[in-house]
Amino acid sequence: MNLKPHFSRFLGAGPDQAGVWGSPPRFRRLHFAAHSHHPWPNVSFEAHQRAWLDAAEMMDDKWDHIFGEVIPDARTRVAAVLGLADPASLTFGPNTHSFLLRIFSCLEAPVRVLSTDAEFHSFTRQSRRWEEAGLAIVDRIPTEPYDTFADRFTREARAGVHDLIYLSQVFYDSGFAVPDLDQIVSSVPENRTFIVIDGYHAFMARPVNLGAIQDRVFFLAGGYKYAMSGEGACFLHSPPSYGPRPLDTGWYAGFGQLETGVSQTISYGADGSRFSGATFDPSGVYRMAAVLDWLESEGATPSRIHDHAMSLQARFLGGAPALGDLVIDDEARRGNFLTFRSDRAGDLYQRLHEKGVITDFRSDRLRIGFGVYQDEADVDRLLGLL
Repeated sequence: MNLKPHFSRFLGAGPDQAGVWGSPPRFRRLHFAAHSHHPWPNVSFEAHQRAWLDAAEMMDDKWDHIFGEVIPDARTRVAAVLGLADPASLTFGPNTHSFLLRIFSCLEAPVRVLSTDAEFHSFTRQSRRWEEAGLAIVDRIPTEPYDTFADRFTREARAGVHDLIYLSQVFYDSGFAVPDLDQIVSSVPENRTFIVIDGYHAFMARPVNLGAIQDRVFFLAGGYKYAMSGEGACFLHSPPSYGPRPLDTGWYAGFGQLETGVSQTISYGADGSRFSGATFDPSGVYRMAAVLDWLESEGATPSRIHDHAMSLQARFLGGAPALGDLVIDDEARRGNFLTFRSDRAGDLYQRLHEKGVITDFRSDRLRIGFGVYQDEADVDRLLGLL
C-alpha cells in the first residue's frame, strides 16, 4: 500500500533539513509519532477549504447544511467503519473530554467507577479531580502484567458494583490491545452500569466491530490520530436508552428548537444528538468525511492499515539497535506503535528530534508509531539515524 504521495502537502512543508541527512526535497522530515498526531492527507486541504467556502456562501444558513448534509455523511462513514447499525447513534464534538463530562452528568454522585492505571491523561486527571471533590470512587486495575489483564478486569467488572466502567481499547502508554472486549462487556451483570470504551488508539488503526455490543457501550474516538483529520473531529456512539437526559447539555442537542423556543421541560432526541454540546468549529468534520472517503476509494481499510503498520514494525525491529525493553512483544496484542521502556527515553527522543525525526516519550517510555504515510525507505532512514 503506497499512500505516501497523498501526504505531499504535509510532509513537504517542513524546514529544509537536507543538510542534516541528505533527504529528497519532497519529504524531508521523518514523522514517527503516528500514535500521537498523524500528518493530514492532501484531501483534507480541499475539505478544509470547502468548510470556509460554505461559510462564506451560506453564512448563517450553513448550519442547516452542516446538520443536514455534512454531519450525516460523516456519521454514515464512521458507522460503516465501526459496524454500527444506525449512524444516528453518533454525534460529533470538539474533543472526547466534553463527551466524558456529559456521560458523567447522567449519573448520581458519588459515582463508583472501574477503570485502569493506564488511561490517557484526560480521563486520569478528571477522575482524580472527581475523587478529590467526593464525586467519584475509582477502582483502578493495573494493566500489567498484560497476560492476565483481561481476566483480572473481567473479574472486577463481574462484581456488578460499579456505576461507570471506563476502558481503553488500545492503551496509549504501551500499545497493548485489550483482547476479548466483547467478553468483558458481556460479563457486566448490571444493565444500569454505563460502559465507556476509549477507542482513540483503535479507530482506523485496527479493525473494530461494535456490532455485538453496540446496544451496551459508549464508544469515544476522533480524528486527531489514525483518522488523520486533525483536531475538532471527535465523536461519540451512545447506546439506546442509556443517559436519555444528560444534565450537561448544549444547544446542539436541541437544534430543532431554535425557532420554536425552549419548552417548559428540556427535551432531547432519542438518538446520539442527546449528547451533543454547543458551538464548535465544524471544519474537522469536513476533513474527517473527506479522509474516510479517500481511504475507502484507496481500499485502505483498518485491516489493511494495520497490516501495513505491522509490516513496517517488523522491518524496524529486524534492524533496530537496543532501545530498551519492548513493552508489547506480541504483535497480535499490539496497536500501530512500538513502546520501549528505557531510562534513556527522553534522551533518545531529544537526539532524534535534533536530527529531524519526530517521536515522543512518556516518562521512561519511548513511543515510535507507524502509519500509511510511511514506506520501507522511511524505516531504513530511521534505522540509519539510530
